[in-house]
Amino acid sequence: MNQTTVKEGHPKGLYVLFMAEMWERFCYYGMRVLLTLYLVKQLLYADSDAYLIYGSYTALVYLAPVFGGRIADAWLGYRKAIIFGALAMALGEFMILGGTADWLFWGMGFLIIGNGYFKANISSIVGKLYRDGDPRRDSGFTIFYIGINVGALLATLIVSYVGETYGFKYGFGLAGIGMLLGFLIFVAGSKHFREQSNPPSVEKLKKKVGGIIPLEYLIYILSIAMVPVIYYLVNQNTIVQYLLAVSGVGMIAYLIYEGVKGGKVLLDRMILFVILCLFNVVFWALFEQAGTSLTLFADTNVDRNIFGIFEMTAGNTQFFNPFYIIVFGSLFSVMWLKLDKIGMNPNIPMKFGLGIIQLGLGYLVVQLGAQFAPDYKVPIWTLGLLYMLHTTGELFISPIGLSMVTKLAPAKLTGTVMGVWFLSTAAANFLAGKIATLTGGHHVEGVESVAASPAESLATYTDVYTQLGMWAVGIGLFAVVLSPLLKKLLHGVK
Repeated sequence: MNQTTVKEGHPKGLYVLFMAEMWERFCYYGMRVLLTLYLVKQLLYADSDAYLIYGSYTALVYLAPVFGGRIADAWLGYRKAIIFGALAMALGEFMILGGTADWLFWGMGFLIIGNGYFKANISSIVGKLYRDGDPRRDSGFTIFYIGINVGALLATLIVSYVGETYGFKYGFGLAGIGMLLGFLIFVAGSKHFREQSNPPSVEKLKKKVGGIIPLEYLIYILSIAMVPVIYYLVNQNTIVQYLLAVSGVGMIAYLIYEGVKGGKVLLDRMILFVILCLFNVVFWALFEQAGTSLTLFADTNVDRNIFGIFEMTAGNTQFFNPFYIIVFGSLFSVMWLKLDKIGMNPNIPMKFGLGIIQLGLGYLVVQLGAQFAPDYKVPIWTLGLLYMLHTTGELFISPIGLSMVTKLAPAKLTGTVMGVWFLSTAAANFLAGKIATLTGGHHVEGVESVAASPAESLATYTDVYTQLGMWAVGIGLFAVVLSPLLKKLLHGVK
């Protein structure tokens, strides 16, 4: 046991990364929890337009790590990439304070670039804190995942309430301050993982391109130069789907190529990885209704009064998910270790199938809640139970998926494969925006925002969520049935 290990059995660096990621997620979820409401209520977008903007933004947030991970692997190293990303994200939040759609889209550009450098690379460092075959790795990623959700919980409770009650600009400002805190924690604690996060070649990074500018600074300049491109993409969001398709095909082809070069074992693992990415798309496309249709569902068709003494804001209802992660996360972390010791730990594909089934059951809860809505407002327990099932499903997939990437990928491809994992989540988020448009809601007539009646909106939400639930359960069962065959492609990875 080396000097970076503490009595609890995990490296000290894990807890530094836990805190840095917690505040980064405070920043991201602060934006996420307010975005749809800000678009509809202050900037007066129609629901369908707001959903597509949200879907394009979150898709690009998860697409960016494909490139951020690759750049870190090849040139910057993880530490420099994360520092640059943190500063870009903080700047993005503060730009939104301008209060117009233009300032919002410019801020989105910096948030997307920053997230691309931050998100994939901090997860990669977590994986590199553990040796190959270390049984603590899944537990470590689950602990790290709790950090993600502490930040999300704080954002959904504090940023949402402040933004909806006192003004959206105050909420976005708080999110930016949170990102600065994450930056300071990461820099202060980087000694605990410096070896795992240094650039692959310091000399190459310092070398002047064309004899004019060091490669490191050129990377930063070109990254910032992408902000106007992102501004355009978020506005012209139909282009995003083509960008996702081209990126997806290209990255899958690259992974298969690397698999062929690496031999049968690596090829099988890359094939399995691609299949699990498809299941990941299904899960997150349905899960990510939280920031779009489920938030407006809470706004129009959920009784948010708590015991007659407090009324939650619509955005506050997103707190259920991170709250449940914190409650159940440690239990799941221990559970996987206990099940592994007695030989009953489900294989990775099986976990994915079980997670999708739970997600589907969550949506079917809306059908039950609708039976207790005489005034067309379902009781708050409807969302409480829905998010509980979504969260237990998430714990079967998300931390396991992050850990899986670091197990299946050879060292030289860790950042790239992690980026592809986030690419699948990017596609899911864009698809989530498309799915959300099925729920209807507000539309714009002239300069007025017109809402569907409570009866109409409840009927639509109930019908759409029931269909989503049935599809999810069916796909999850298919994954479970297929899992014994997919397990063989793991070649011993657990």
